[in-house]
Amino acid sequence: MTISVDKAVVGRLTIGGTKFEILIDPNLAMDFKRGLPVQVKDIMAYPVIYKDTKTSEAVAAADLQKAFGTLDPLKIAERIIKNGEIQLTTEQRRTMVEHKKLQIAAIISKKGVNPQTNAPHPQARILTVMDQAGVMVDPFADAESQVDRAVKAMKAIIPIKFEKVVLQLRVPPHHAGKAFPVLKSGGVLRSEQWLNDGSLQADVEVLAGVQEEFLQKIANATKGEYESKVIKREDA
Repeated sequence: MTISVDKAVVGRLTIGGTKFEILIDPNLAMDFKRGLPVQVKDIMAYPVIYKDTKTSEAVAAADLQKAFGTLDPLKIAERIIKNGEIQLTTEQRRTMVEHKKLQIAAIISKKGVNPQTNAPHPQARILTVMDQAGVMVDPFADAESQVDRAVKAMKAIIPIKFEKVVLQLRVPPHHAGKAFPVLKSGGVLRSEQWLNDGSLQADVEVLAGVQEEFLQKIANATKGEYESKVIKREDA
């Protein structure tokens, strides 16, 4: 169903100083940008490319052909949505910012620890400090690319360091078969050795923030019958 004009927002792409605008459904447009299976015809309020949506003046066919190499409004709209800017509603921008903030906090919580205690910072604590530090979140940029800037701002409030640890684990023979897939999937398996008694000894690299979670999975797989120790700490 085509979106009504009163609920549509403007999608805009500027090429060679000329603006090309379309009226679109903001939610479907963002789904399309994320790679979800949405048809462009369902995103557009009208299959028209405007000079300015406020005046409803359409772009001349010659200008469309020159800029896009086609007169097909759906193909042109696809490029505008993918490469241009979308005028989000206030509520949509707020929702996107919150979603991106959660992604950033999750990354920091997994990678970061308090260097004074070597304990991870809970995600809820990270979110609070991000707000206190005034971290600005770009709803369109990749979460990973915004982590360094966020951490730099947060260091004024809490001690934080990105770290990975190498754990040496020993699992008895009767649990080795079940524990081995957990070891491989839970981190980077640096070495493995099957001992004479059938026990498995392995060195596994994990992000410091997920160390406890990883060891809990090992505990579940072995019913708590395993040994572990940290043999190395490295900057992540």
